[in-house]
Amino acid sequence: MTGTAGPASAAPCAPLRLTWAQPEDLVGHELRQAAEDGRDPAPALRAWLAAGGHPAPDRAGASPAPAPPELRALATRLLDALAQLPPPSRTDEPQSWPAIQATWPPAAAATADPDHVPPATPEQVPAAGPDVLLRGRLEAAWWGRAVGCLLGKPVEKLPLAGIRALARAAGNWPLDDWFTARGVPSEVLAAYPWNRRSAATSLAENIDGMPEDDDLNYPLLGLLLLQRHGKAFTTADVARLWLDELPAGRTFTAERIAYRNLLLGLEPPATATHHNPFREWIGALIRADVHGWTNPGDPAAAAAQAYRDAALTHTGNGVYAALFVAAATAEAATGRADVHTALRAGLAVVPPRSRLAGAVRSGIRWAGQEADFDLVVDRLHARYGHYHWVHAVPNTALIAAALTHADGDFTRSVCRAVSGGWDTDSNGATAGALAGLLAGYPDGIPHRWTAPLKNRLATTVPGFDGIGFDTLAHLTAQEAARS
Repeated sequence: MTGTAGPASAAPCAPLRLTWAQPEDLVGHELRQAAEDGRDPAPALRAWLAAGGHPAPDRAGASPAPAPPELRALATRLLDALAQLPPPSRTDEPQSWPAIQATWPPAAAATADPDHVPPATPEQVPAAGPDVLLRGRLEAAWWGRAVGCLLGKPVEKLPLAGIRALARAAGNWPLDDWFTARGVPSEVLAAYPWNRRSAATSLAENIDGMPEDDDLNYPLLGLLLLQRHGKAFTTADVARLWLDELPAGRTFTAERIAYRNLLLGLEPPATATHHNPFREWIGALIRADVHGWTNPGDPAAAAAQAYRDAALTHTGNGVYAALFVAAATAEAATGRADVHTALRAGLAVVPPRSRLAGAVRSGIRWAGQEADFDLVVDRLHARYGHYHWVHAVPNTALIAAALTHADGDFTRSVCRAVSGGWDTDSNGATAGALAGLLAGYPDGIPHRWTAPLKNRLATTVPGFDGIGFDTLAHLTAQEAARS
Protein backbone atom coordinates (compact mmCIF):
# COMPACT_ATOMS: atom_id res chain seq x y z
CA MET A 1 0.00 0.00 0.00
CA THR A 2 1.36 3.40 -0.93
CA GLY A 3 0.03 6.92 -0.64
CA THR A 4 0.76 10.52 0.26
CA ALA A 5 -0.08 12.65 3.22
CA GLY A 6 -0.55 16.38 3.38
CA PRO A 7 0.00 18.67 0.37
CA ALA A 8 0.53 17.19 -3.07
CA SER A 9 4.15 18.31 -2.97
CA ALA A 10 4.89 16.20 0.11
CA ALA A 11 7.14 13.16 -0.26
CA PRO A 12 5.24 9.88 -0.73
CA CYS A 13 5.02 7.49 2.16
CA ALA A 14 7.15 4.37 2.10
CA PRO A 15 5.27 1.29 0.90
CA LEU A 16 3.71 -0.84 3.60
CA ARG A 17 5.37 -4.25 3.47
CA LEU A 18 3.12 -6.49 5.53
CA THR A 19 5.31 -9.36 6.67
CA TRP A 20 4.44 -13.02 6.11
CA ALA A 21 1.61 -12.19 3.73
CA GLN A 22 2.80 -10.90 0.33
CA PRO A 23 2.20 -13.40 -2.53
CA GLU A 24 5.59 -12.66 -4.08
CA ASP A 25 7.23 -13.77 -0.83
CA LEU A 26 4.90 -16.67 -0.09
CA VAL A 27 5.62 -18.40 -3.41
CA GLY A 28 9.31 -18.82 -2.58
CA HIS A 29 8.45 -20.43 0.75
CA GLU A 30 5.88 -22.71 -0.92
CA LEU A 31 8.46 -23.83 -3.48
CA ARG A 32 10.70 -24.87 -0.61
CA GLN A 33 7.83 -26.54 1.26
CA ALA A 34 6.88 -28.55 -1.83
CA ALA A 35 10.41 -29.85 -2.19
CA GLU A 36 10.57 -30.75 1.51
CA ASP A 37 7.34 -32.76 1.50
CA GLY A 38 8.10 -34.69 -1.68
CA ARG A 39 6.18 -32.79 -4.37
CA ASP A 40 7.96 -31.62 -7.54
CA PRO A 41 8.12 -27.80 -7.68
CA ALA A 42 10.46 -27.64 -10.69
CA PRO A 43 7.93 -26.36 -13.30
CA ALA A 44 6.66 -23.66 -10.95
CA LEU A 45 10.20 -22.71 -10.01
CA ARG A 46 11.21 -22.32 -13.64
CA ALA A 47 8.19 -20.15 -14.37
CA TRP A 48 8.87 -18.00 -11.32
CA LEU A 49 12.54 -17.43 -12.08
CA ALA A 50 11.89 -16.80 -15.79
CA ALA A 51 9.48 -14.02 -14.85
CA GLY A 52 12.04 -12.39 -12.55
CA GLY A 53 10.75 -13.79 -9.28
CA HIS A 54 13.05 -13.92 -6.27
CA PRO A 55 13.66 -16.54 -3.58
CA ALA A 56 11.82 -16.12 -0.31
CA PRO A 57 13.51 -13.77 2.17
CA ASP A 58 16.01 -15.74 4.22
CA ARG A 59 15.22 -14.25 7.62
CA ALA A 60 12.86 -11.30 7.21
CA GLY A 61 9.12 -11.59 6.80
CA ALA A 62 8.91 -9.57 3.61
CA SER A 63 11.13 -8.58 0.70
CA PRO A 64 12.19 -4.91 0.63
CA ALA A 65 9.93 -3.71 -2.19
CA PRO A 66 6.55 -4.76 -3.57
CA ALA A 67 6.48 -6.79 -6.76
CA PRO A 68 5.03 -5.36 -9.98
CA PRO A 69 1.34 -6.22 -10.42
CA GLU A 70 2.02 -8.84 -13.10
CA LEU A 71 4.61 -10.63 -10.95
CA ARG A 72 2.28 -10.58 -7.93
CA ALA A 73 -0.49 -12.05 -10.07
CA LEU A 74 1.86 -14.80 -11.25
CA ALA A 75 2.80 -15.55 -7.63
CA THR A 76 -0.87 -16.04 -6.76
CA ARG A 77 -1.40 -18.37 -9.74
CA LEU A 78 1.69 -20.39 -8.82
CA LEU A 79 0.50 -20.76 -5.23
CA ASP A 80 -2.72 -22.23 -6.61
CA ALA A 81 -0.79 -24.51 -8.99
CA LEU A 82 1.54 -25.74 -6.25
CA ALA A 83 -1.46 -26.57 -4.07
CA GLN A 84 -2.72 -28.86 -6.81
CA LEU A 85 0.46 -30.94 -6.99
CA PRO A 86 -0.31 -34.52 -5.97
CA PRO A 87 0.80 -35.10 -2.40
CA PRO A 88 3.23 -37.87 -1.57
CA SER A 89 2.11 -40.95 0.25
CA ARG A 90 0.71 -40.11 3.69
CA THR A 91 1.88 -43.39 5.19
CA ASP A 92 4.86 -41.83 6.98
CA GLU A 93 3.30 -38.44 7.65
CA PRO A 94 -0.46 -38.83 8.10
CA GLN A 95 -2.68 -35.77 8.34
CA SER A 96 -5.98 -36.79 9.91
CA TRP A 97 -6.38 -37.41 13.62
CA PRO A 98 -7.42 -41.09 13.21
CA ALA A 99 -4.46 -41.71 10.91
CA ILE A 100 -2.06 -40.09 13.39
CA GLN A 101 -3.53 -42.16 16.24
CA ALA A 102 -3.07 -45.31 14.19
CA THR A 103 0.71 -44.83 14.36
CA TRP A 104 0.78 -44.74 18.16
CA PRO A 105 1.83 -47.62 20.38
CA PRO A 106 -1.13 -49.18 22.22
CA ALA A 107 -0.36 -47.51 25.55
CA ALA A 108 -0.37 -44.03 24.05
CA ALA A 109 -3.58 -44.66 22.13
CA ALA A 110 -5.59 -45.79 25.16
CA THR A 111 -7.14 -42.35 25.79
CA ALA A 112 -6.60 -40.86 22.36
CA ASP A 113 -10.16 -39.86 21.54
CA PRO A 114 -9.85 -36.20 20.42
CA ASP A 115 -12.96 -35.38 22.48
CA HIS A 116 -11.72 -37.30 25.50
CA VAL A 117 -11.80 -35.36 28.77
CA PRO A 118 -9.85 -37.28 31.42
CA PRO A 119 -11.46 -37.84 34.79
CA ALA A 120 -9.96 -35.82 37.60
CA THR A 121 -7.43 -37.68 39.71
CA PRO A 122 -6.99 -37.22 43.47
CA GLU A 123 -3.73 -35.37 42.80
CA GLN A 124 -5.42 -32.92 40.46
CA VAL A 125 -8.50 -32.21 42.56
CA PRO A 126 -8.06 -32.71 46.30
CA ALA A 127 -10.93 -31.87 48.60
CA ALA A 128 -9.67 -28.35 49.25
CA GLY A 129 -9.43 -27.43 45.54
CA PRO A 130 -6.64 -27.52 42.96
CA ASP A 131 -3.56 -29.30 44.24
CA VAL A 132 -1.04 -26.92 45.78
CA LEU A 133 1.83 -29.04 44.46
CA LEU A 134 0.50 -28.94 40.91
CA ARG A 135 0.01 -25.19 41.26
CA GLY A 136 3.64 -24.83 42.31
CA ARG A 137 4.82 -26.79 39.29
CA LEU A 138 2.62 -24.71 37.00
CA GLU A 139 3.96 -21.47 38.43
CA ALA A 140 7.49 -22.67 37.78
CA ALA A 141 6.44 -23.59 34.25
CA TRP A 142 5.04 -20.10 33.57
CA TRP A 143 8.17 -18.51 35.02
CA GLY A 144 10.35 -20.87 32.98
CA ARG A 145 8.52 -20.10 29.77
CA ALA A 146 8.98 -16.37 30.31
CA VAL A 147 12.65 -16.63 31.29
CA GLY A 148 13.55 -18.81 28.32
CA CYS A 149 11.67 -16.57 25.91
CA LEU A 150 13.29 -13.40 27.25
CA LEU A 151 16.76 -14.95 27.14
CA GLY A 152 16.33 -15.70 23.44
CA LYS A 153 14.72 -12.43 22.36
CA PRO A 154 17.80 -10.24 21.73
CA VAL A 155 19.43 -12.81 19.44
CA GLU A 156 16.35 -13.92 17.51
CA LYS A 157 17.08 -14.03 13.75
CA LEU A 158 20.86 -13.94 14.28
CA PRO A 159 23.00 -16.68 12.78
CA LEU A 160 24.65 -19.17 15.08
CA ALA A 161 28.05 -17.52 14.60
CA GLY A 162 26.60 -14.21 15.77
CA ILE A 163 25.08 -15.66 18.93
CA ARG A 164 28.38 -17.24 19.84
CA ALA A 165 30.39 -14.10 19.05
CA LEU A 166 28.17 -11.82 21.15
CA ALA A 167 28.17 -14.14 24.16
CA ARG A 168 31.92 -14.82 23.96
CA ALA A 169 32.67 -11.10 23.74
CA ALA A 170 30.76 -10.59 27.00
CA GLY A 171 32.54 -13.49 28.73
CA ASN A 172 29.27 -15.44 28.74
CA TRP A 173 30.15 -18.59 26.79
CA PRO A 174 29.11 -21.31 27.22
CA LEU A 175 25.93 -19.29 27.69
CA ASP A 176 25.05 -19.10 31.39
CA ASP A 177 23.37 -15.72 31.92
CA TRP A 178 21.37 -12.97 30.23
CA PHE A 179 22.83 -11.42 27.09
CA THR A 180 24.38 -8.00 27.57
CA ALA A 181 25.95 -5.28 25.44
CA ARG A 182 28.26 -4.32 28.29
CA GLY A 183 31.87 -4.93 27.35
CA VAL A 184 31.06 -6.15 23.84
CA PRO A 185 33.33 -4.45 21.26
CA SER A 186 31.57 -2.10 18.85
CA GLU A 187 32.76 -4.07 15.85
CA VAL A 188 31.05 -7.22 17.16
CA LEU A 189 27.82 -5.30 17.77
CA ALA A 190 28.03 -3.85 14.26
CA ALA A 191 28.55 -7.27 12.71
CA TYR A 192 25.76 -8.89 14.70
CA PRO A 193 23.15 -6.30 15.76
CA TRP A 194 20.65 -7.31 18.40
CA ASN A 195 17.05 -7.90 17.39
CA ARG A 196 15.91 -4.31 17.01
CA ARG A 197 12.48 -4.92 18.52
CA SER A 198 13.77 -6.73 21.58
CA ALA A 199 17.09 -5.33 22.77
CA ALA A 200 15.45 -2.46 24.63
CA THR A 201 13.57 -4.89 26.88
CA SER A 202 15.60 -8.11 26.92
CA LEU A 203 19.28 -7.32 27.47
CA ALA A 204 20.39 -7.74 31.09
CA GLU A 205 20.77 -4.01 31.59
CA ASN A 206 17.26 -3.30 30.27
CA ILE A 207 14.98 -5.99 31.73
CA ASP A 208 12.10 -4.55 33.74
CA GLY A 209 9.33 -7.14 33.87
CA MET A 210 8.38 -9.57 31.11
CA PRO A 211 7.58 -7.72 27.86
CA GLU A 212 4.89 -8.87 25.47
CA ASP A 213 5.76 -11.73 23.14
CA ASP A 214 3.74 -14.18 21.08
CA ASP A 215 5.39 -17.05 22.96
CA LEU A 216 3.48 -15.88 26.05
CA ASN A 217 0.42 -14.49 24.28
CA TYR A 218 -0.53 -17.90 22.90
CA PRO A 219 -0.49 -19.71 26.26
CA LEU A 220 -2.65 -16.88 27.59
CA LEU A 221 -5.07 -17.37 24.71
CA GLY A 222 -5.02 -21.10 25.38
CA LEU A 223 -5.94 -20.44 28.99
CA LEU A 224 -8.73 -18.11 27.88
CA LEU A 225 -9.94 -20.78 25.45
CA LEU A 226 -10.22 -23.34 28.24
CA GLN A 227 -11.95 -20.89 30.56
CA ARG A 228 -14.62 -20.18 27.94
CA HIS A 229 -15.08 -23.57 26.30
CA GLY A 230 -13.50 -26.20 28.55
CA LYS A 231 -11.38 -29.10 27.39
CA ALA A 232 -13.89 -30.14 24.74
CA PHE A 233 -13.26 -26.97 22.71
CA THR A 234 -13.30 -27.22 18.91
CA THR A 235 -11.01 -25.77 16.28
CA ALA A 236 -13.82 -23.37 15.41
CA ASP A 237 -13.77 -22.17 19.03
CA VAL A 238 -10.07 -21.37 18.65
CA ALA A 239 -10.82 -19.41 15.47
CA ARG A 240 -13.60 -17.39 17.08
CA LEU A 241 -11.45 -16.61 20.10
CA TRP A 242 -8.68 -15.29 17.88
CA LEU A 243 -11.06 -13.08 15.93
CA ASP A 244 -12.49 -11.73 19.18
CA GLU A 245 -9.34 -11.27 21.22
CA LEU A 246 -6.13 -11.51 19.16
CA PRO A 247 -4.98 -8.45 17.18
CA ALA A 248 -4.00 -9.48 13.67
CA GLY A 249 -0.73 -7.59 14.01
CA ARG A 250 0.28 -9.87 16.88
CA THR A 251 0.25 -12.91 14.58
CA PHE A 252 3.12 -14.16 12.42
CA THR A 253 3.82 -16.82 9.77
CA ALA A 254 1.16 -19.56 9.73
CA GLU A 255 -1.01 -17.78 12.29
CA ARG A 256 -1.13 -14.63 10.18
CA ILE A 257 -2.08 -16.58 7.06
CA ALA A 258 -4.79 -18.50 8.93
CA TYR A 259 -6.14 -15.25 10.35
CA ARG A 260 -6.29 -13.82 6.82
CA ASN A 261 -8.00 -16.98 5.60
CA LEU A 262 -10.66 -16.63 8.30
CA LEU A 263 -11.33 -13.09 7.14
CA LEU A 264 -11.64 -14.42 3.58
CA GLY A 265 -14.44 -16.69 4.79
CA LEU A 266 -12.50 -19.96 4.84
CA GLU A 267 -13.07 -22.46 7.62
CA PRO A 268 -10.74 -25.00 9.24
CA PRO A 269 -8.94 -27.02 8.01
CA ALA A 270 -8.70 -24.88 4.83
CA THR A 271 -7.40 -22.05 7.03
CA ALA A 272 -4.23 -24.09 7.52
CA THR A 273 -3.61 -24.87 3.86
CA HIS A 274 -4.78 -22.04 1.58
CA HIS A 275 -1.70 -20.12 0.43
CA ASN A 276 0.00 -21.08 3.70
CA PRO A 277 3.61 -22.17 3.12
CA PHE A 278 4.29 -21.87 6.87
CA ARG A 279 2.01 -24.75 7.85
CA GLU A 280 4.92 -26.90 9.08
CA TRP A 281 6.64 -24.13 11.01
CA ILE A 282 6.87 -23.67 14.76
CA GLY A 283 3.68 -21.72 15.53
CA ALA A 284 1.54 -24.62 16.75
CA LEU A 285 4.37 -25.84 18.99
CA ILE A 286 4.44 -22.57 20.94
CA ARG A 287 0.71 -22.94 21.63
CA ALA A 288 0.98 -26.46 23.05
CA ASP A 289 2.20 -26.02 26.62
CA VAL A 290 -1.19 -25.14 28.08
CA HIS A 291 -2.66 -28.39 26.80
CA GLY A 292 -0.03 -30.36 28.68
CA TRP A 293 -0.31 -28.21 31.79
CA THR A 294 -4.04 -28.90 32.02
CA ASN A 295 -3.78 -32.67 31.48
CA PRO A 296 -1.12 -33.80 33.97
CA GLY A 297 -0.52 -37.51 33.62
CA ASP A 298 -2.54 -37.85 30.41
CA PRO A 299 -0.26 -37.23 27.41
CA ALA A 300 -2.84 -38.59 24.95
CA ALA A 301 -5.52 -36.16 26.11
CA ALA A 302 -3.00 -33.31 25.94
CA ALA A 303 -2.10 -34.31 22.39
CA ALA A 304 -5.79 -34.42 21.42
CA GLN A 305 -6.28 -30.85 22.64
CA ALA A 306 -3.12 -29.72 20.91
CA TYR A 307 -4.31 -31.27 17.64
CA ARG A 308 -7.59 -29.35 17.70
CA ASP A 309 -5.69 -26.14 18.39
CA ALA A 310 -3.00 -26.75 15.77
CA ALA A 311 -5.45 -27.73 13.01
CA LEU A 312 -6.45 -24.08 12.59
CA THR A 313 -3.02 -23.17 11.27
CA HIS A 314 -0.79 -26.18 10.67
CA THR A 315 -0.48 -29.58 9.04
CA GLY A 316 1.99 -32.45 9.10
CA ASN A 317 5.18 -31.82 11.01
CA GLY A 318 3.86 -28.51 12.30
CA VAL A 319 1.08 -30.43 14.05
CA TYR A 320 3.40 -33.22 15.19
CA ALA A 321 5.62 -30.68 16.98
CA ALA A 322 2.61 -29.47 18.98
CA LEU A 323 1.63 -33.04 19.87
CA PHE A 324 5.19 -33.77 21.01
CA VAL A 325 5.37 -30.76 23.32
CA ALA A 326 1.86 -31.21 24.73
CA ALA A 327 2.42 -34.87 25.58
CA ALA A 328 5.90 -34.33 27.03
CA THR A 329 4.54 -31.45 29.13
CA ALA A 330 1.63 -33.54 30.42
CA GLU A 331 4.05 -36.23 31.54
CA ALA A 332 6.35 -33.71 33.24
CA ALA A 333 3.40 -32.04 34.98
CA THR A 334 2.83 -35.08 37.17
CA GLY A 335 5.91 -34.28 39.23
CA ARG A 336 6.97 -37.91 38.93
CA ALA A 337 8.79 -37.93 35.58
CA ASP A 338 12.34 -36.96 34.70
CA VAL A 339 13.12 -35.13 31.46
CA HIS A 340 13.94 -38.31 29.56
CA THR A 341 10.65 -39.94 30.49
CA ALA A 342 8.82 -36.80 29.43
CA LEU A 343 10.54 -36.71 26.04
CA ARG A 344 9.71 -40.37 25.46
CA ALA A 345 6.06 -39.59 26.19
CA GLY A 346 6.22 -36.81 23.63
CA LEU A 347 7.71 -39.06 20.96
CA ALA A 348 5.05 -41.70 21.60
CA VAL A 349 2.34 -39.48 20.05
CA VAL A 350 4.35 -38.49 16.95
CA PRO A 351 4.15 -40.65 13.81
CA PRO A 352 7.43 -42.57 14.16
CA ARG A 353 8.45 -42.42 10.50
CA SER A 354 7.84 -38.67 10.15
CA ARG A 355 10.65 -36.22 9.55
CA LEU A 356 9.98 -34.61 12.91
CA ALA A 357 10.24 -37.89 14.82
CA GLY A 358 13.50 -38.72 13.07
CA ALA A 359 14.96 -35.31 13.85
CA VAL A 360 13.94 -35.47 17.51
CA ARG A 361 15.41 -38.94 17.89
CA SER A 362 18.65 -37.68 16.32
CA GLY A 363 18.80 -34.68 18.62
CA ILE A 364 18.28 -36.84 21.69
CA ARG A 365 20.82 -39.42 20.53
CA TRP A 366 23.52 -36.88 19.67
CA ALA A 367 22.97 -35.05 22.95
CA GLY A 368 23.57 -38.31 24.77
CA GLN A 369 26.78 -38.97 22.86
CA GLU A 370 28.56 -35.60 23.08
CA ALA A 371 29.80 -33.91 26.25
CA ASP A 372 30.26 -30.60 24.39
CA PHE A 373 26.87 -29.19 23.46
CA ASP A 374 28.41 -26.96 20.78
CA LEU A 375 29.26 -30.13 18.86
CA VAL A 376 25.66 -31.30 19.16
CA VAL A 377 24.46 -27.98 17.77
CA ASP A 378 26.98 -28.06 14.93
CA ARG A 379 25.75 -31.51 14.00
CA LEU A 380 22.10 -30.41 14.08
CA HIS A 381 22.84 -27.41 11.87
CA ALA A 382 24.79 -29.54 9.41
CA ARG A 383 21.91 -32.03 9.15
CA TYR A 384 18.87 -29.74 9.34
CA GLY A 385 20.20 -26.32 8.38
CA HIS A 386 18.48 -26.48 4.97
CA TYR A 387 15.15 -25.86 6.70
CA HIS A 388 13.98 -22.30 7.37
CA TRP A 389 15.01 -21.05 10.80
CA VAL A 390 11.34 -21.06 11.96
CA HIS A 391 10.52 -24.57 10.70
CA ALA A 392 9.29 -27.08 13.27
CA VAL A 393 11.67 -29.90 12.35
CA PRO A 394 15.04 -28.34 13.30
CA ASN A 395 13.68 -26.35 16.22
CA THR A 396 11.95 -29.31 17.86
CA ALA A 397 15.08 -31.40 17.44
CA LEU A 398 17.13 -28.66 19.11
CA ILE A 399 14.69 -28.35 22.01
CA ALA A 400 14.84 -32.10 22.61
CA ALA A 401 18.63 -32.09 22.38
CA ALA A 402 18.96 -29.18 24.80
CA LEU A 403 16.66 -30.75 27.38
CA THR A 404 18.41 -34.09 27.08
CA HIS A 405 21.90 -32.62 27.42
CA ALA A 406 20.87 -30.48 30.40
CA ASP A 407 19.42 -33.56 32.15
CA GLY A 408 16.63 -31.51 33.70
CA ASP A 409 18.73 -28.62 35.03
CA PHE A 410 16.87 -25.34 34.45
CA THR A 411 19.76 -23.02 33.60
CA ARG A 412 21.45 -25.48 31.30
CA SER A 413 18.11 -26.23 29.58
CA VAL A 414 17.27 -22.66 28.62
CA CYS A 415 20.85 -21.71 27.81
CA ARG A 416 21.41 -24.70 25.57
CA ALA A 417 18.10 -24.17 23.78
CA VAL A 418 18.91 -20.51 23.07
CA SER A 419 22.59 -21.01 22.29
CA GLY A 420 21.66 -23.46 19.53
CA GLY A 421 20.21 -20.72 17.34
CA TRP A 422 17.25 -20.84 14.95
CA ASP A 423 14.05 -19.61 16.68
CA THR A 424 15.82 -18.66 19.89
CA ASP A 425 13.00 -17.14 21.92
CA SER A 426 10.50 -19.88 21.09
CA ASN A 427 13.01 -22.62 21.80
CA GLY A 428 14.04 -21.02 25.07
CA ALA A 429 10.40 -20.64 26.08
CA THR A 430 9.47 -24.26 25.41
CA ALA A 431 12.60 -25.66 27.05
CA GLY A 432 12.14 -23.30 29.99
CA ALA A 433 8.54 -24.32 30.55
CA LEU A 434 9.37 -28.03 30.64
CA ALA A 435 12.44 -27.47 32.80
CA GLY A 436 10.32 -25.32 35.12
CA LEU A 437 7.86 -28.15 35.58
CA LEU A 438 10.74 -30.45 36.43
CA ALA A 439 12.11 -27.90 38.93
CA GLY A 440 8.82 -28.41 40.75
CA TYR A 441 8.28 -25.01 42.34
CA PRO A 442 9.22 -21.37 41.59
CA ASP A 443 12.19 -21.29 43.96
CA GLY A 444 13.62 -24.20 42.00
CA ILE A 445 14.53 -21.65 39.33
CA PRO A 446 17.58 -19.54 40.25
CA HIS A 447 16.67 -16.08 41.53
CA ARG A 448 18.90 -14.34 38.98
CA TRP A 449 16.51 -15.51 36.27
CA THR A 450 13.22 -14.67 37.96
CA ALA A 451 14.03 -11.45 39.82
CA PRO A 452 14.28 -9.10 36.78
CA LEU A 453 10.83 -10.22 35.57
CA LYS A 454 9.23 -8.82 38.76
CA ASN A 455 6.30 -11.24 38.53
CA ARG A 456 4.76 -9.03 35.84
CA LEU A 457 3.78 -9.95 32.29
CA ALA A 458 2.84 -7.42 29.61
CA THR A 459 0.34 -8.49 26.95
CA THR A 460 -2.44 -7.28 24.70
CA VAL A 461 -4.53 -10.39 25.44
CA PRO A 462 -7.58 -8.92 27.21
CA GLY A 463 -7.69 -9.32 30.96
CA PHE A 464 -4.09 -10.41 31.42
CA ASP A 465 -1.88 -7.33 31.08
CA GLY A 466 0.33 -6.95 34.13
CA ILE A 467 -0.66 -10.32 35.57
CA GLY A 468 1.69 -12.29 37.81
CA PHE A 469 2.91 -15.80 37.16
CA ASP A 470 1.54 -16.93 40.52
CA THR A 471 -1.94 -15.84 39.46
CA LEU A 472 -1.53 -17.55 36.09
CA ALA A 473 -0.58 -20.77 37.86
CA HIS A 474 -3.72 -20.60 39.99
CA LEU A 475 -5.91 -20.05 36.91
CA THR A 476 -4.19 -22.86 35.02
CA ALA A 477 -4.59 -25.27 37.93
CA GLN A 478 -8.30 -24.50 37.96
CA GLU A 479 -8.55 -25.55 34.31
CA ALA A 480 -6.53 -28.69 34.99
CA ALA A 481 -9.07 -29.61 37.66
CA ARG A 482 -12.10 -29.11 35.42
CA SER A 483 -13.77 -32.18 34.06
